[in-house]
Amino acid sequence: MGLYRDEAVVLRTCKLGEADRIVTLLTRRHGRVRAVAKGVRRTRSRFGARLEPATHVDVQLAEGRSLDVVTQVESLGPFGARLAGDYPRHTVASAMLEAAERLTAEEREPALRLFLLLVGGLKALTEGEHDPRLVLDAFLLRALSLAGYAMSLDACARCGAPGPHRAFAIAAGGLACPQCRPAGAASPSPAAVFLLRDLLTGNWPGADSTEVGTRREASGLVAAYLQWHLERGLRSLPLVERSPAPPARVLDPA
Repeated sequence: MGLYRDEAVVLRTCKLGEADRIVTLLTRRHGRVRAVAKGVRRTRSRFGARLEPATHVDVQLAEGRSLDVVTQVESLGPFGARLAGDYPRHTVASAMLEAAERLTAEEREPALRLFLLLVGGLKALTEGEHDPRLVLDAFLLRALSLAGYAMSLDACARCGAPGPHRAFAIAAGGLACPQCRPAGAASPSPAAVFLLRDLLTGNWPGADSTEVGTRREASGLVAAYLQWHLERGLRSLPLVERSPAPPARVLDPA
């Protein structure tokens, strides 16, 4: 079997047999890959906790017929372990991992920009400088853009007429002018639209200065937009919505 090495983030794991797990990875160069981690559920496993979800790893794999096999793994960033004791940030990380898997439709299709975005998002969560829900919405907006579903926030999504526009049409792809506004379009507040634009462009001083009500309104638009394009919502997103919003703080990296 051929061997290859790559940098990856663990997206998901599931049990296989009595001691093994199937690990879903988003790799830097090989896209989404599924592999078997043999013996990882044994107490003396040489892999230990290095293949838990949200862990950033350097991994060596052996090519297999249906599933590859993990042969070596080293931790580069144990984000999952650092977030495990913080429920709001842990649920946000879970939603980010699920979204990353859903937005990589084909296995082994390179997704370097999504990989880098995911690593950056998990790092931002552990640093704790921003409201975790803002981090999630920024990640989702940018990930959707990389997948070809960019939200139009400066011009009409249908005719391209420059804004500002007040109507938000999910099916059209974002803001719509009065002439293109479909029936049932939402009318978000200007503050929510500005927040979406700040999250998409990385203007964190502007995003951090927003009010809680504005953040909730923007999050609702992001969730509805995501559900439309994925054709169903994320299973982990309701957990995020039910979790309390913590104050920004730096998590203990130990």
